[in-house]
Amino acid sequence: MLITENQPLALFTTFGIGGPARWFVEATSEEEVVEATAWAEAHGLALFVLGGGSNLLIADTGFDGLVLRVGLRGIVVAPGGNRNYSSSNLSEADASGAEQAAEKDLFWVEGGKKHTSGAKARADSAAFVPGINPRPTARTSSSAASEARIDSVDLIPGMNPWPTVRTSFSEACEAPVGSDGVDAGEKGLTYQAAAGEDWDAFVERTVQDNCAGVECLAGIPGSVGGTPVQNVGAYGQEVASAIERVRAFDVEDRAFVELSASECGFAYRRSRFNSTDPGRFIVTRVDYRLTLGGAPTLKYADLHRAILEGRPDGARPSLAEVAALVRQVRQSKGMLLVEGDTDCRSAGSFFKNPVVTEEQLLRIAEGSEKEPPRFPAGAGAENIGRVKVPAAWLIEQSGFAKGYSLGAAGISSRHTLALINRGGASAAEMLKLAGRIADAVESRFGIRLEMEPVLVGF
Repeated sequence: MLITENQPLALFTTFGIGGPARWFVEATSEEEVVEATAWAEAHGLALFVLGGGSNLLIADTGFDGLVLRVGLRGIVVAPGGNRNYSSSNLSEADASGAEQAAEKDLFWVEGGKKHTSGAKARADSAAFVPGINPRPTARTSSSAASEARIDSVDLIPGMNPWPTVRTSFSEACEAPVGSDGVDAGEKGLTYQAAAGEDWDAFVERTVQDNCAGVECLAGIPGSVGGTPVQNVGAYGQEVASAIERVRAFDVEDRAFVELSASECGFAYRRSRFNSTDPGRFIVTRVDYRLTLGGAPTLKYADLHRAILEGRPDGARPSLAEVAALVRQVRQSKGMLLVEGDTDCRSAGSFFKNPVVTEEQLLRIAEGSEKEPPRFPAGAGAENIGRVKVPAAWLIEQSGFAKGYSLGAAGISSRHTLALINRGGASAAEMLKLAGRIADAVESRFGIRLEMEPVLVGF
């Protein structure tokens, strides 16, 4: 583990703004995550966990503590539901070997032989669960089998004791079969992705594998580990609907935990990770339950319209086609990272769409003298009698148009909700512009817009 001093942070963010970290380290294994947190605690330093840098604004003075960048990589694909297997699914020798792994180095037993991971790991690593076949297999045709390969990137020290055998999951090939003999196509597939994996690359892999569940989240910058924190969502989907569990290091209890989706406290752009327990957990892996051969989600109006334009016959688009269209729509709004495009130098949507009561909606209508657009607030008892109003519409109705600027800070020329760094902007300028917008919306409509980006070092 290499700890450096005064590391500039602006290059690690999509905003391109921010001062240096007093101390900086990149963790590429769970062991290094534990080591880094212990080092920060021993030196009395504040700790900030940095992922893909796509949803934060760092102070001009930087961060006076340790910035821990999560760099764990690897993806494991397994038939969904195999975590419910009991030891009866293993031979007596395999079950015995599984129990021994709880006290020794991580390994799996296959063919009467013991295979080690080559890495020391905690017994509670999610990559090894006593009583579960530790190396699920896939049934492929002879041609697919000849193309199958072992990818070294899937080996995660301290996490995954086996490499993934990747095959093509097109509709033409057979779905993998779990050790219980149930076709995975009926149960879905579980993708175990390390927190440092690039999110858009992960989405692209899943759609190429013909697995539905996150196709509308294509083009979102950042890393896998950040998706459960904010409950990332767009174009009719959010990760809460696909996440099966989250593995994280509990800084308070100094232990790794696995949290089911229900334990994550997901809500609109919220989770326990950024609300009730901020700073307590460091996400190291996220498990997504996706549907092999499933239909794409086409709830969002702009997306549905684009699909109809490209397919006037009404034929169902593939998941890959939907993901590509989502990226096109995002790019048209300046929400896709494109080299040299200043409209993309942002943190995405800077404000959350407010969820309002019917009474607040009437006040908004009175303030604008127009019927405000609205859409469902989402499931949950807390949203009964509430609707969501587009923050972009409120901003425009308050006098701020696309392309508005305040010094080097500005509003995207393509999307009112994206505040951009026009070149050389400071964090102070960005906050000044954000404050001016929020004040104007509150003055006219009585609604205080809530910022999406995490503020660091302020």
